[in-house]
Amino acid sequence: MTTDGHPRTHLDPRYSDETATATPWPEAEKLLAGAELFCFSTVRPDGRPHVTPLPAVWSAGELHFCTGPEERKARNLAANPQVVLTTGTNTWDRGYDLVVEGEAVRVTDDGRLREPAAAWEEKYGAFWHFEVRDGFFHHGPGHAVVYSVAPRTVFGFGKGQPFSQTRWRFGA
Repeated sequence: MTTDGHPRTHLDPRYSDETATATPWPEAEKLLAGAELFCFSTVRPDGRPHVTPLPAVWSAGELHFCTGPEERKARNLAANPQVVLTTGTNTWDRGYDLVVEGEAVRVTDDGRLREPAAAWEEKYGAFWHFEVRDGFFHHGPGHAVVYSVAPRTVFGFGKGQPFSQTRWRFGA
């Protein structure tokens, strides 16, 4: 982190046009907050990758997602909490892609869960209304565990002229 609270930012000239500039972190945050769907990558206990699309919300400087406690992603995270979440567009010459690397940490405090629960409903509508109790999101007959991912490294890929690759590093 820099003294202004933003991550260290670096434009990689190997993958950027000469006229490209690094994307400011506040712009990347807006893209993360507005993204509707993320591809979520974990590693199975036997080392094979697992990727699945899912909605997520940006709240308090972290990405939050939920899953059933017996689903493959939850079982993978029990063995290895390292994750990658990607979002963007599936075009090569326009848009912006983001890749977030970090560690998924289970959120169990009901007070802390209320903010992402409200963010889910605000972002995705009433279908995504969650009741918070006993350290879970409750929706209909089921319940879900909630994880937060504080970014460790984020990569941004500007597509189209000018092409660019920005990296943001968090922490010491």
